[in-house]
Amino acid sequence: MATTSPRCENRLLAYLPGEDFARLAPYLMPVALSVGTTLHEAARAQTHAYFPLTGTLSLVNTTEDGRSTAVATIGNDGLAGIALFMGGDRSTSETVVQGAGFAYRLSASIARTESARGGALARLVMLYVQALMTEIAQTAVCNRLHTTEQQLCRWLLLSTYHSMSATITITQRLIANALGTRREAIAEAAAKLRAADLITCGRGEVTIVDRAKLEAHSCECYGSAKSEVDRLLPYRHSMHPDAGIRTRIAPRYHPNADTAMI
Repeated sequence: MATTSPRCENRLLAYLPGEDFARLAPYLMPVALSVGTTLHEAARAQTHAYFPLTGTLSLVNTTEDGRSTAVATIGNDGLAGIALFMGGDRSTSETVVQGAGFAYRLSASIARTESARGGALARLVMLYVQALMTEIAQTAVCNRLHTTEQQLCRWLLLSTYHSMSATITITQRLIANALGTRREAIAEAAAKLRAADLITCGRGEVTIVDRAKLEAHSCECYGSAKSEVDRLLPYRHSMHPDAGIRTRIAPRYHPNADTAMI
């Protein structure tokens, strides 16, 4: 459960021109996200879009027999609820909180209004959708053709890439659910990565120790997805983590928002 205030801004929103953000700001409600919470149910009308500030979300698809797999990770460079900007109101995927943190919540009606306006946010969302489709396609290839160890590498690299943190707060069981495999297989793969001094694990956290070596150890899927995201999303370059992120807090933010849990 998140216990601190948002530390940084969603990069998609922060890239908006000042007047566009000012128009949207009164409708952005900061909310705290707890691990495992479902924000959008599959095939159900979405009532809000979410712009992560800290933490990460997963798009998860589940079969009729109850098996599930994560098809994409959403961090503070994107949003959940793209159907609302695309003329629809639902998706075949669930949106589940993967890593605790905070997000801005935007009502479906305002999201539709912004989409119809066709301004800067609508254009950025379209680019984000293309980047997200690339990641989903690459995930499908990886899950079908590569080993569990390679899938784990790709998943860890993408999750930290989207969250701008070397550490992920998550259990092996949740990773297994995300990858649609057994927890024992994840434990075995993680043990190999620890033995190679690529990651550390403990108390529900996984930390990448040497990112360059982990990338070299991974399959090509992470690099393919990352390069396309970098090409499509201009705000990933202008707001590199080493340079810091412009902070914009919506007028409706106040300290009590820390307790407004989803």
